[in-house]
Formats: sequence, structure tokens, C-alpha cells
Amino acid sequence: MKGELFVLKDEKAIVVFSGGQDSTTCLFWALQTFKEVEVVTFNYNQRHKEEIECAKNIAKELNVKHHLLDMHLLNQLAPNALTRDDIEIKEGENGELPSTFVPGRNLIFLSFAAVLASQVGAKHIITGVCETDFSGYPDCRDVFIKSLNVSINLSMDKQFVIHTPLMWLDKSETWKLADELDALDYVREKTLTCYDGVIGDGCGECPACKLRNHGLEKYLKSQEGAEV
Repeated sequence: MKGELFVLKDEKAIVVFSGGQDSTTCLFWALQTFKEVEVVTFNYNQRHKEEIECAKNIAKELNVKHHLLDMHLLNQLAPNALTRDDIEIKEGENGELPSTFVPGRNLIFLSFAAVLASQVGAKHIITGVCETDFSGYPDCRDVFIKSLNVSINLSMDKQFVIHTPLMWLDKSETWKLADELDALDYVREKTLTCYDGVIGDGCGECPACKLRNHGLEKYLKSQEGAEV
């Protein structure tokens, strides 16, 4: 493990970055793991422009080069609650996907991140997808990421490695990782996860806020118990 970490410390990585809890935790993880890190944010005319501004601000504060790519075509192809103000945010019922699912988003984002990685000389691509708290999104599954990694490498004749530090963590464990990276307060105060565009602890009512805040509460309680 020490030898592997030494090798990674000499390499470069791209983080797929939205400015949310998960991708910001991944950014802090990447900064401790790789010699050089850049981030890429995708503008697909998402519901809240605050997301892009949040990503810009975090990248600037952490002194990380930030790439912003125009992906408006995705908005045209995939109308849903994250790309339209007039579509209600609803959780999936009876096996249906939530109204916030954007078909093809991670497929497209990771593919373009790989093209960018090739241009800037990065071998590693980091994404905050998670199969534990993934709301049923099929493009957050481990099997999809592994399959896409192979396909990208074959299509570009490269040896990219897609890293998913949060894949098997629930939200409480993601907060724990942020704390271990000395970034818990930063992630809590500076990131935007809320579907209503409220930075930090958010609106407290949307599905994203409930998941995030429940995880934080669970983690903080576990810490209180450990200190007794």
C-alpha cells in the first residue's frame, strides 16, 4: 500500500466536480493522494446556476485548476427535475427512478473527463458516485464504472483508472471520510447538495438534503458515543 501511494503521489488526476458534498470530499481525497489535481465541472443548464458558482469558488479557494465544459445538449436530450424548473422533484416509487435521474449523465461526463484527462496528461479520473446511497441511479453502480473504464481505455488506447472513493460508503461514512481528511467543516459549510440551491446544510426538506443531513447527524452521534 505504501508503494502504491508513493506511485500515485507522482501522478496527475482529474476530479469530476459539482461543488457538492460527495465531489468535494473526493477532491480533498485526491489532493492527498496525487501529485497534481485538476477539476472539471459540466454546465448542462442545470436547475441551479449556484452549483457552478459553488464549484468555481471551491476550486479557487483550494487553488485547483478548474475546467468548465458546456454540455447544454444534455439538457435538450434529457428533460427531468434537474434540468427543468417545471418538473417536480419526486423520489422513485415502485421501482421507478427518481425524477432527478438524468439519463446518460455519468456516461457522458466521465467520457468527456477522459478526453480532458488525455489532453492535460492525467491518468486518473475521480468521481463521487456511490452504490450505497445512490437513489437507484443505474449509472452510479460499480459494475457500470468498471465497464465504462474498460470501454474508455479501449476507445482511446489509454490506461486511465477511474477511482470511486465513495462507492461503498453511506452518507455517514462519507462524512467520516471528510473528517479524516480534515475537511468536515469545509464540506459542511461550503458545498451545495440541495436541490433548491441552498449552500451548506440546505433547505432540509428536499431528498438530497434529507440524505445528507441524516448522514451527518448519524456520524456526529457516533462521534459523541465514541468520546463517552
